[in-house]
Amino acid sequence: MAAAASAFANPSTCKPIRDSSSISLYALSSLKFPFSAPNFAMRPLKTPANLPKFVTAATPSGSAATRAATSFHGLCYVTGDNIDTDQIIPAEYLTLVPSKPDEYEKLGSYALIGLPSSFETRFIEPGEMKSKYSIVIGGENFGCGSSREHAPVALGAAGVSAVVAESYARIFFRNSVSTGEVYPLESEARLCVECRTGDVLTIELGESESKLINHTTGKDYKLKPIGDAGPVIEAGGIFAYARQTGMISSRNA
Repeated sequence: MAAAASAFANPSTCKPIRDSSSISLYALSSLKFPFSAPNFAMRPLKTPANLPKFVTAATPSGSAATRAATSFHGLCYVTGDNIDTDQIIPAEYLTLVPSKPDEYEKLGSYALIGLPSSFETRFIEPGEMKSKYSIVIGGENFGCGSSREHAPVALGAAGVSAVVAESYARIFFRNSVSTGEVYPLESEARLCVECRTGDVLTIELGESESKLINHTTGKDYKLKPIGDAGPVIEAGGIFAYARQTGMISSRNA
């Protein structure tokens, strides 16, 4: 227990995940998720009214295997290395219940509020409930620290569609997939140096090739495939995916 506490106290000791394409659905389904199904399976659905620009190409219904090409477009917010979950959503806000629409929205208003004052541009402006930045750019070991599923949920509630980082703490990557709130994408370049807060980006996710386009600088960057985690996020999380694919029965509620 002491060793675990020490590891969380030092972000550099949190082992990052460096190849999301190797994560299989079998591996995801074998994990014991740290939250109850009803709490996050019943979170408010995202609609075009409360999402940033988000496009999913139409595909024939019924097959999760034939995943649509997805793209995101919007302003980016640039962070750095070892952004921990307490910076993403401080522990004092973990009493908010994401399954309650008003508390879900309030949780989003506190996203990245724990960043130090050296970040002169704040992720969410004072008095606002959502961020104008729909893409977060990170460095290495994004989402390290304590195991709180509220971290990706807060980002999603704030209007974030995707996080692009060099590597992730394994627990943040897993929670992003299981809640279906944000796409945790990995870059092959150090984008937290290449991009600046406020740059206009487009992310294009494909079956075999994904890329990030920085319209402000005119540069393109290759992203690592999201792999089998993609359809789970696209469905809205692990429980929605399980119902969609018939792994568990659908419930009228």
